[in-house]
Amino acid sequence: MTEYPPAAAYISPGDSKSPGTLAQIIAWSAWDWGGAAFNAVMTTFIFTALYLTGDDFGGADHATTVLAFAMSISGLVIALLAPVAGQRSDHSGRRKLWLGVNTLIVAVLTGACFFVQPHESYLLFGAMLIAAGHVFFEIAGVNYNAMLLQISNKHTIGKISGFGWAAGYLGGIVALLIVYFALIKPDVGIFGITSADGMTYRAVAVFSALWIIAFSIPVLLAIPETKPDPAKAKIGFFASYGELFRTVVHLGRTSPHTLYFLISSAIFRDGLAAIFTFGAVLAVGSFGFKTGDVLIFAIAGNVVAAVGALSAGFFDDKFGPKAVIVTSLCGLLASGGALLFLDGKNAFWIFGLTLCLFVGPAQSSARTFMGRLAPEGQEGELFGLYATTGRAVSFLAPQLFALSIIIFGAQRWGIIGILVVLALGLALLIPVKAPPHGAERIERAEA
Repeated sequence: MTEYPPAAAYISPGDSKSPGTLAQIIAWSAWDWGGAAFNAVMTTFIFTALYLTGDDFGGADHATTVLAFAMSISGLVIALLAPVAGQRSDHSGRRKLWLGVNTLIVAVLTGACFFVQPHESYLLFGAMLIAAGHVFFEIAGVNYNAMLLQISNKHTIGKISGFGWAAGYLGGIVALLIVYFALIKPDVGIFGITSADGMTYRAVAVFSALWIIAFSIPVLLAIPETKPDPAKAKIGFFASYGELFRTVVHLGRTSPHTLYFLISSAIFRDGLAAIFTFGAVLAVGSFGFKTGDVLIFAIAGNVVAAVGALSAGFFDDKFGPKAVIVTSLCGLLASGGALLFLDGKNAFWIFGLTLCLFVGPAQSSARTFMGRLAPEGQEGELFGLYATTGRAVSFLAPQLFALSIIIFGAQRWGIIGILVVLALGLALLIPVKAPPHGAERIERAEA
């Protein structure tokens, strides 16, 4: 059973270590760069927004609802698997191995979207592939996030985490530009591909799969594999859930604010994920965006998000992750609320980009908040709990998004569901005691 010290008093054993080399930091960030093909191209701006939720699949309202329910199911699967996956990688010392295996599965599922033909009968198949991709992407992310503790210390964790998020956003820009100019914009794209039979978007899936594989290789070469913990006996898969339950109970007794953060972040991170999942869908279905508009907005949005993530790293190390998260959530609520009452492209450009500015900092600082709490040797388990608590409620935002559409009768009212989730996460975060950071942690250590 993991012994978690109180969050406010914890001094990471890794604080005395030197941070990773520049080459290791870049290699680690390259995974985020490659993951943008799944997040930005497949699930946010191109495949789902312009293809899978289009008229060929039964119309925006119907297809969006099916996709939302599929995503909610994937969240439940992640909730069941992620903590045990992280725990077992800590025990076995195979963090890098499982990062590679799960990333490869994501790439295969992404490539399989090539077989989603433009007909309503393929809607469920496409939604299932995207949802399954999310499952394995999140499980890979457990090990990827834990690696952050291998290449950072108390003074640099915020900056390095922000750099990784920024790399993801910038990778999204490059991938989107390639897709747009090679496949979407020309009547006849690269290799003679045309829009007939949905081939333009199906080819995007193949490109995304190759992009994911190519940029996952550096981290597997540059970051050393973790060592197994000889003090921990190997246990079976189902027995791992018993150990996990005991860990959570003990965590509640010895470090309750860590548990409180896991709960609050689970909720607001679900709202952040929903912004990415349904943002472009709303732009097309409710604010009059066309294909070219979505691509241009995606590029601008990723630039703004990258700036936000990089700045978050500086403020995180200086003021702590909680201050960054609270500020970001307030900004998201104000921007999302404005979109409920405004119409047209200009409104979405202004407040959609504002949303992008605040999403990156909230994501990056949530990761560093958890990283500052993770005891050495237990990073995977704690980040597994982080992923699990996030996905234990990941049905919430998609379900509320879908139900809001059903209740109010129009796609744009799905925004209400997202805002409710963000507001609830913020309310639960306010009383959580923040972990010490930077110079503050040194002072507490000396005391």
